[in-house]
Amino acid sequence: MNVFVTGATGFVGREIVRRLHEAGHSIRILARHRSSPSVQEAVSRWGAEVYVGNVLEAGSLGNALSGMEAVVHLVGIIAEVGDYTFERVHTDGTRNILTVAQQAGVRRFIHMSALGTRPTAAARYHQSKWAAEELVRRSGLLFTIFRPSLIYGPRDQFINLFARIAHLSPVVPLLGNPRARFQPVSVEAVAAAFVTSLDEPKSAGQTYDLCGPESLTLSEIVEQVLAVLHRKRFKLQVPLSLARCQAAAMEFMFRRLLRKPPPFSRDQLIMLQEDNVGDPQLANELLRLKHVPLGLGIASYLAVADPVRER
Repeated sequence: MNVFVTGATGFVGREIVRRLHEAGHSIRILARHRSSPSVQEAVSRWGAEVYVGNVLEAGSLGNALSGMEAVVHLVGIIAEVGDYTFERVHTDGTRNILTVAQQAGVRRFIHMSALGTRPTAAARYHQSKWAAEELVRRSGLLFTIFRPSLIYGPRDQFINLFARIAHLSPVVPLLGNPRARFQPVSVEAVAAAFVTSLDEPKSAGQTYDLCGPESLTLSEIVEQVLAVLHRKRFKLQVPLSLARCQAAAMEFMFRRLLRKPPPFSRDQLIMLQEDNVGDPQLANELLRLKHVPLGLGIASYLAVADPVRER
């Protein structure tokens, strides 16, 4: 199958492109810059064709989907900077790629959403993801929508963040609701779901939760990271009012002064106040997904990256 992938050079995108190649699909990726190392990796290792464009600029997409049979739409951000807002990237970007898919006669559309997305969401991230889902559902295409929980893997920005903190500090701060629960899911399982769904007719018109086998609090997740690293650290629950101030300061510093996405924002804090759990049974059974416990999954890459450990 000829598959067009947006967000192909991101954390999840790289794994999906690799699996598409292994499954024998022909791949074309959307990239803003042809010369970036991650784009060159997709070309040299996985045989991808490159189309230069931007989902935010409808005019740049032109013939991007000419000859394509399916779209895997992964583009997303977790923090805003400049023109790259949640509404523009998640909602407008999805609208643009759907329009081009309809014009090109592409029928299959696999969409990356997020667990927690709903019409009554408090976080703007989830609000924009819900608006994008609605566009996909009304598109007339044979769609499948996936809503992953926290995704972990060698290049993730969640588990690896706590690992870096544990390396550098005797204290690991915990933000958000201490009772909120999460179901971390491996990037391998997420990628398998996307690639398998392309050839699974029963997945068309469906929305699936992608979740790992364990429901854990943030404190329990950090404990597993520390156990893999063989480190003992003091976990400090940061008061909500102080966390809001810290997030606001980071937003100002990174967006206004550094012109970069902040490492933590008030919108992310809102999401950390909520449970991020779902029902993975339908996806697991139909797409034959395999999961491992979080500790075993993160040990495969954290322990390798940490050869000198405290006992």
